[in-house]
Amino acid sequence: MLETPLAGLHRELGGRMVGFAGYAMPVQYAAGIMAEHLACRSSAALFDVSHMGQAELRGEGAAAALERVTPAEVAALRPGRQRYALLMNRFGGIVDDFMVANLGDRLFLVLNASRKAVDLEAIGAALPAGVALVPRPDRALLALQGPGAESILAGLAEGVAAMPFMGVLETSVAGIPALVTRSGYTGEDGFEIGIPAEGAETVARALLAAGAAPAGLGARDSLRLEAGLPLYGQDIDETTSPVEAALTFSIGKRRRLAWDFPGAERVREELDSGPKRLRVGIVPDGRQPARAHTPIAQGGITVGEVTSGGFGPSLGVPVAMGYVARAAAEDGTALELMVRGRAIPARVAPTPFVPHRYKRTPILQGVAP
Repeated sequence: MLETPLAGLHRELGGRMVGFAGYAMPVQYAAGIMAEHLACRSSAALFDVSHMGQAELRGEGAAAALERVTPAEVAALRPGRQRYALLMNRFGGIVDDFMVANLGDRLFLVLNASRKAVDLEAIGAALPAGVALVPRPDRALLALQGPGAESILAGLAEGVAAMPFMGVLETSVAGIPALVTRSGYTGEDGFEIGIPAEGAETVARALLAAGAAPAGLGARDSLRLEAGLPLYGQDIDETTSPVEAALTFSIGKRRRLAWDFPGAERVREELDSGPKRLRVGIVPDGRQPARAHTPIAQGGITVGEVTSGGFGPSLGVPVAMGYVARAAAEDGTALELMVRGRAIPARVAPTPFVPHRYKRTPILQGVAP
């Protein structure tokens, strides 16, 4: 099993290590998932996400080349900005979701750990001569998340306090050269910090010393669920379309005129006529959580399945996401969750369950993550 550059620090801090996407990763520390989750919501938490893929796309025409495999408007992305994007297959399914940043002289990509080999192959196969895809396995990645993230990072790096949501800055953190983005996957304000692997422990220790709490995969999952953010392999996959997954914000306006991306025919048809199913938020009655693969019924008839579910520590109630037939997708619709043979009353609820607290400038209000 692979390890990140921070494996030794995780063990020193009492991290309970588990296998995830081929890596030994901390699922929690001594304080526990609940405490780590609430630390992120109230102050700041530090996550090691170095298992994720990082790569550069270099050469004239790099943005146009990337648009061959994604419906995002990459060519319109300004230097110093980042965008959420989907890698698509020809059937209109989602190969992966990823982040793309414009660094001026190159594009920088962050890919899901379980899909990075697939992504690199798919993107590489679409590139013309003169455009090169350069994997960066020599880099680590940290996520500093929560309302206290700005003050912690500002004490270690210049310029970060002025960054807008989805802004990108090349700076240094605790004396280590870093690529900082104002983004994350918790619903909170925060930053993702890309650094050379050999500097990861220096930066992590500095952030922890400044007040960040170490947090593992367990809290990361409960935080993103409360924020209504889909996880690849659970809530989206190669059979799922952007329309079904409620991710149409990632399809650029110009791309909807040209329809020149993989799977465009299915996406266009579903936008025009509506998909057969939709990803929705679900709130069960009572305290019994519904986990992934729980059948969703309406009047005794199965209408869908839970894809992510658990307890929402910030809310004190269970929450879930899943796909239901379009006729059952309206907010407030009564459902039954079939948990261990017992029907648990539930209802369709809007997401996010906990409001997003990204730092938006007035011009960015209403812009999706």
